[in-house]
Amino acid sequence: MITVRPEAGFTRNDLTKFLETNRIEHPQSIQRQSAPAPAFENINCRIVGDLGNTDLIMNNTFFIGVYPGIGQPQLDKITDTFARFMNGER
Repeated sequence: MITVRPEAGFTRNDLTKFLETNRIEHPQSIQRQSAPAPAFENINCRIVGDLGNTDLIMNNTFFIGVYPGIGQPQLDKITDTFARFMNGER
């Protein structure tokens, strides 16, 4: 999981679009449940606080696809792509 900080100077969408362009998968399966969340509708629970960290994760976090067959060439491509993005290539 990777979380892009709000002060990073780019957004999660900027980074994931660059990854897509370079054919690097990034599943985004973090979703907000509507209240009451269907998975928890029969469970006695409470919400504490404004859930700011939950919103940060939901809006700024993504995954890099992993697979046991990824070899060094693929890992090198991933790290090179991230380096290019961080060095300003968009």
